Amino acid sequence: MKNQAAATKGPEGFEYFYSKMWGSRWSSLKDSFTKKEEKAYRRNKWFSGEFIDSGELIPGVYAKGEVTESKDLKSHYVMDAASVIVARNLKPTSGSKVLDMCAAPGGKSLVLFEEMEGKGHLVLNELSRNRKERLRRVVSEYVPQEMRDIIDIRGFDGNKYGLNLKDEFDFVLLDAPCSGERHTLNDQKYLNMWSKKRTRNLAGLQYSLLCSALLTLKSGGEVLYSTCSISSLENDEVIAKVLKKKGEQVELVHDLDTFGFGEKTEYGTIFLPDKEGSIGPLYMCKLRKK
Repeated sequence: MKNQAAATKGPEGFEYFYSKMWGSRWSSLKDSFTKKEEKAYRRNKWFSGEFIDSGELIPGVYAKGEVTESKDLKSHYVMDAASVIVARNLKPTSGSKVLDMCAAPGGKSLVLFEEMEGKGHLVLNELSRNRKERLRRVVSEYVPQEMRDIIDIRGFDGNKYGLNLKDEFDFVLLDAPCSGERHTLNDQKYLNMWSKKRTRNLAGLQYSLLCSALLTLKSGGEVLYSTCSISSLENDEVIAKVLKKKGEQVELVHDLDTFGFGEKTEYGTIFLPDKEGSIGPLYMCKLRKK
């Protein structure tokens, strides 16, 4: 009985769960999580000074760089290159109404703002007060003051959008709360707290938020769902549940641009650092409301 309980929680449960899910690949995947996480340098479109960077990974994103300031704006935002790819795949149009449902720390939000060419209405939502304040700082450091009036920072439960603001947005980015196994593996406190039940509970929350995102979308609108989890429960299985229960309302969007990175899953794409070097882990899938 004791061994059975150990297989569902803590370090032993974590190891058992992911080794069973990933099989022979788990060893290399776990090893890649313990190596130093190397971030990329994404150029700030609104920065007017000289860029100091090199080793372009994807357009406008570099392996090496230096964050400098000019006219109170910073030159680069340091983030995972896969996060840039995810945000760019939402493809919001200039002048559209866009919701970033779980926006902090703000790197993807900046990408959306640039994709919109600073025109339209961009709602950045973050439930946590501390993370919301960090989001405000990011906007002030990277967006020109005269362009910030299209950005609306809110602090609501993401589920409220589907309940109270139906058919409101043209595009929604849902970078959902998730297990974050890379972080968990490198923090003994969180590794001790890990349980199979937690990843199942997170999958339930993700499904609820995704349903809310679909409700707040206009007809023909698109939602891009992403997590930094490697648990299929939180990735493809969430999408499978949505398609099963709401298949008459939504459809998969297949024209995702991965810039030569990523691996296809049943419904989406996943970026994993054992194959991509410094990129990932990150999962994405795009849905359109019929």
